[in-house]
Amino acid sequence: MSNILFSIENSIAKIKLNRPEVLNSFNMPMAKELQVALDECRDNKAVRCVLITGEGRAFSAGQDLAAAIAPGTEIKQIVREQYNPIILKLRELEKPVVCAVNGVAAGAGASIAFACDITVAASSISFIQSFSKIGLIPDSAGTFFLPRLAGLQRATALTMLGDKITAQQAMEYGLIYKVFPDESLIAEAEKIAVQLAAMPTKGLGYTKRLLNASLHNNLNEQLQMEEEIQDAASKTYDYNEGVKAFLEKRKPVFKGE
Repeated sequence: MSNILFSIENSIAKIKLNRPEVLNSFNMPMAKELQVALDECRDNKAVRCVLITGEGRAFSAGQDLAAAIAPGTEIKQIVREQYNPIILKLRELEKPVVCAVNGVAAGAGASIAFACDITVAASSISFIQSFSKIGLIPDSAGTFFLPRLAGLQRATALTMLGDKITAQQAMEYGLIYKVFPDESLIAEAEKIAVQLAAMPTKGLGYTKRLLNASLHNNLNEQLQMEEEIQDAASKTYDYNEGVKAFLEKRKPVFKGE
């Protein structure tokens, strides 16, 4: 793979969008490579956390418009084959996904960042829902996550007006978790990833499954699902290790099992 950089180290899969000459904008090859990497993260038991960031001065400027207007290309195809699978793979991956937004995140780039589990950003960067500037609508689950994270009024304003917002504003709106100084962003994101990779991976995955379900379940459905999944969590190795370590007054050693 050349359009992304992918490595696994100390149970952390690191994915870096790697088209810096076009601000890591997406074309079909980069989208497909990202999908392959996310599948590897799902299938590889050695991976217990995923860290996504961008190469160069941008996280992702969204869609490569030159690729979008190429002869024989339809926007519907781009959405269906590039972005929908990425969002689904991010949300269905039952391992924590940390996103470190190192530079501008626009359009689908911003939507992908908001779809990750824990998103942090450099203090100097900006987010923009740029679709309205060219007569399109927010895709990559922008219309799904934005109103849930920021509320309907802010989501409407951000998507219709196309306002650029700072990382600090994004944090205040509930779109991201934390903001760090530019020079320490990656180190801080890696600290979060290291912490998550040492935690009970199955339990974190079950938590993510429940959070996903909460977006559409009613209260009774959610309570029933919690009951069933809590039962499954109580039968994992890491639950038994956690209880044993607590009783023995020592730090648990989780295996992600």
